[in-house]
Amino acid sequence: MRIKRAVNAVKKRRKIFKLSKGYFGCKSKNYRIARQAVMKSLSYAYVGRKRRKRDMRALWIARINAGARVNGLSYSKLMHGLKVAGIDLNRKVLSDLAISDAEGFAAVCEKAKAAL
Repeated sequence: MRIKRAVNAVKKRRKIFKLSKGYFGCKSKNYRIARQAVMKSLSYAYVGRKRRKRDMRALWIARINAGARVNGLSYSKLMHGLKVAGIDLNRKVLSDLAISDAEGFAAVCEKAKAAL
């Protein structure tokens, strides 16, 4: 007795077509090309999740640097001063302080200056 693959093959194709929905032209219609496009997209998505972390850290550093320069420090001097002073704030929190609470960030900068 032979085994018919129709149901499984359709399920496999349906999964790929669901992922490739909205792609341009053959990339959403033709199974072979859709599969390649989906594989490429999933690899880009994986890389993008790693990339986002780098990009956010770079953004936080740029914001901290801008806030530090307003208060008469460079980014590296500020971070060194904070380390010496024993103030353990991460870059995400410092960035948020620099944007939303200028007075609080200025106070942190003064503590860092005093420690240098």
